[in-house]
Amino acid sequence: MRLLPRHSRSTTRIAAGALLLAMTATACSGASPEHGGAAGPAGDQVTALTPAAKGTVPSFTWSLYAEPQSLDYALAFDYPPNTVLANVCEQLFRVTPDLRIEPGLAVKSANPDPLTWVYTLREGVRFHDGTPMTADDVVASLNRQMDPETGSSWASAFKNVASISRSGPLEVTVRLNRPDVLLDELLAASPGTVESAASLAKAGKDYGSPKGGVNCTGPYAIDDWSQGESITLKKNAAYWDASLAPKADSVKFVFVADAAARASGWLSGAVDGGYMVPSSSLVQIQGSSQGKVYFGPNTAAADLAVLDLHGTLGDLKVRQALSMAIDRDGIVKSAAGGIGTPTKAPAAQGAWALAPERTAGYFAALPAPVHDVDGARKLVQEAGATGRKVVMATSSLAPEISVVGNAVQSAGKQIGLDVELKPVSPDAYSTLFTDPAARAGIDLVLTNGYDNTPDPLEFYQSLHTGDFGNYANWSNPEFDALYDRAVAASDVATRSDLTAELQRIAVRELPSIPLYEAPFSVFLGSRITGAPAGIAQLYYPWAATIGSAR
Repeated sequence: MRLLPRHSRSTTRIAAGALLLAMTATACSGASPEHGGAAGPAGDQVTALTPAAKGTVPSFTWSLYAEPQSLDYALAFDYPPNTVLANVCEQLFRVTPDLRIEPGLAVKSANPDPLTWVYTLREGVRFHDGTPMTADDVVASLNRQMDPETGSSWASAFKNVASISRSGPLEVTVRLNRPDVLLDELLAASPGTVESAASLAKAGKDYGSPKGGVNCTGPYAIDDWSQGESITLKKNAAYWDASLAPKADSVKFVFVADAAARASGWLSGAVDGGYMVPSSSLVQIQGSSQGKVYFGPNTAAADLAVLDLHGTLGDLKVRQALSMAIDRDGIVKSAAGGIGTPTKAPAAQGAWALAPERTAGYFAALPAPVHDVDGARKLVQEAGATGRKVVMATSSLAPEISVVGNAVQSAGKQIGLDVELKPVSPDAYSTLFTDPAARAGIDLVLTNGYDNTPDPLEFYQSLHTGDFGNYANWSNPEFDALYDRAVAASDVATRSDLTAELQRIAVRELPSIPLYEAPFSVFLGSRITGAPAGIAQLYYPWAATIGSAR
């Protein structure tokens, strides 16, 4: 199975993630994967798609755990904004529900030499205001990611770019300072988003806000943004992709920070659906006749991201000790509803698809997580860290955050560390991942680190020196040199092997402490169906496929 041919992009099958997640669910449920995948709780299957819609619906309501701070594609670095924008804005390429990369606003790409990528754009695409998409719009959209004034969360994806230019009415050429195959893949995610150049210029700094708006090419357009309450989308009747013509005239997103309240909204029928079902409500929801929970492919793993390497956690022995003291099996039962497995590495097995026949071997070579409180206590003593404080952020955003926080605090107490839990609001919790100033005074945070594409190198890019996602500014020359080789490797097997080496360094040095991985989840009320079940919803226009269940 190949990822991408050297000189052109073709539809790429990435089924390994779904298979690995099926294995994950099986390990926890004892079910057999022989017929259609693995069974989750109550016999549910890990599947890329929910049953297809039987017809249209006038509208449906969807819950988000937080209001997007912005709908600017360059700042879309978390689940809430991407869940909305997946239906409004589009990229040069598209990640499908079964984790394939296929043509999107670009119909093909060519790589005539290691430092050049040429993209041929799709004809007949129009923005929501009716104006046609041209190469000028693509150039403006991509160049904006590199402009320091934008403050893009994705700027590091363009670190090897020398220039982006129009080379024809529907052709764009990207020239590099050094080979970078990951950039090409990331054009299926936020870095490859295309917005009207005229709209960007007109909105200026207000772009992506309720005032400045968004003018993209997706199957839905922004109709209303009532801050603090909801965002409503309206159907784009002129959408270019007939296979994804919306089945609902409108979609209303409501912001419900409290996990129990989200579940109550689904069970009462006040809200039709939502992704990321709270683990604390799984049993209650699955026993209801109001709808059903589906489990899908996931590229994410729950990790403890170290935010400050100048404090207590700057000593590797302390990070090792904390990892050894954590009861991962207990966390899986309490935080993930028993669906999942302790993970060996910060990137989930579901994120590996470059060379799926090698993935099992890569992970088999990694040491299994050890639960050894006595050994951990000795490491803390050797580091001279007994009694020292570790501050961990916690939030009501999701129940698993509190569960993991309590588990870490308990583990710390057993080995002589003083773990202080610092509550932050759901909005502030999201800010921890985008604003370095918000991380001041915090040593540790629970992350749900995911790949936006099916390439695990994307995850390990975040640990490269200077990357936006390198929250603690961890730096390792050996890691950086290996990454630079991997990102230049067009051969799939070579890149996969180099990424496995990066993974081994990350496991050894623990800039992020791996915890567990579990399938993605979605709740669909009884009147609707058709949504993708997996994490591809972050970029795939999932709302367009939702329609009547009857």
